[in-house]
Amino acid sequence: MKTKYQFTAFLCVMGLLSYGQKGIPPKEDTKKVTITNFPTHLEYSSSLSSSLKTANGWQATPAAMGLGKPRMLYIGKKGQLYVTRRDAGDVLMLTDTNNDGRFDDMTRVADFPGVHGITAKDDFMYLCNNNKVLRYALNADGTLGKAADTLIKDLPSGGQHANRTMDFGPDGKLYISVGSVCNDCKESDKETAAMLQVDPQTWKRTLYASGLRNTIGFDWQPQTKEMWGVDNGGDTKGDDWPPEELNKIIMGGNYGFPFAYGKKEVDQSREDPVGNTKEGWVKPTQASILDFPAHSAPIAFAFFDSGKNKGDALVCWHGSWNRQNPSGYKVERIKFDSKGNPTGSEDFLTGFLIGSERFGRPAGLAVGSDVVYISDDANGIIYALKQK
Repeated sequence: MKTKYQFTAFLCVMGLLSYGQKGIPPKEDTKKVTITNFPTHLEYSSSLSSSLKTANGWQATPAAMGLGKPRMLYIGKKGQLYVTRRDAGDVLMLTDTNNDGRFDDMTRVADFPGVHGITAKDDFMYLCNNNKVLRYALNADGTLGKAADTLIKDLPSGGQHANRTMDFGPDGKLYISVGSVCNDCKESDKETAAMLQVDPQTWKRTLYASGLRNTIGFDWQPQTKEMWGVDNGGDTKGDDWPPEELNKIIMGGNYGFPFAYGKKEVDQSREDPVGNTKEGWVKPTQASILDFPAHSAPIAFAFFDSGKNKGDALVCWHGSWNRQNPSGYKVERIKFDSKGNPTGSEDFLTGFLIGSERFGRPAGLAVGSDVVYISDDANGIIYALKQK
């Protein structure tokens, strides 16, 4: 079903009384347009799966099915695949016991309401939800110790964007992405719409980067050790703006949200910040490096750390719900040159979107030495992609 909502925001005299707290409203009336267009969901079938298209030299096969809504993925030391399920509030460990390329054993290794982010380091596994970061001992068989250490319990409340993700960087610090609490409001907590850096010795955290609306997927380019991430642009601003962004994330960088998107494109529907103009506020911020179609909804993002694809990255586009012509619903490869700079992109896994219907939404991503795993949280599938 497709519905179009159009509304215009008008200035009022009472708003002028609050300049001191909220900034100055735009000089002209602004218009916001939202088109709600959910492609019709199709249940999984082998024929639909076989119609998926991969990049040259790759082959995709279902490695696990019937998982509900699998989200983030992590490959264990012995090839196990860990899967967080936010809606079920648990973590699964999938094992391929006969090495046929399909997981045939499943163990629930943790119960943690709202769990989303996952990573591991030094024989410990780390999980996070909206507010907490927990640490579990990793047993020899890949299961987790029953007692969890609560390392952080006061991450900002997520609001509209509660899907926390985290990972350890090359410097040994833990990085946590915290999305904005709403669509495009000015955040009252500096730790929202931000990337946080955590010292694993003291578990004290600092603000690493700001102005990131919702950078769920981030990773470090293996040659340069620089952090890159994909950010979700705002809604209710039309079909084609703002773009989804690929950003090089640097310490102290401000990436423009909520006053700008992409390559410092100012959002004219916003009020001017107190004591400044939007244009003046945006001037010192960081511009995106690459832009992608609006509302494609990037989720996971990861680099190839080895092999002939080393240095390139993959991104899962979860797919739009608010665009006349749907975008996303695929996995894309972003190419980087030998100096660690992105040069363009190409499709890696497509075919989930068929006209106005879709039978999958790529969400999680794990890149191993000889396999890429991708989760589909619409039909509960894990796909394994291997080179032919």
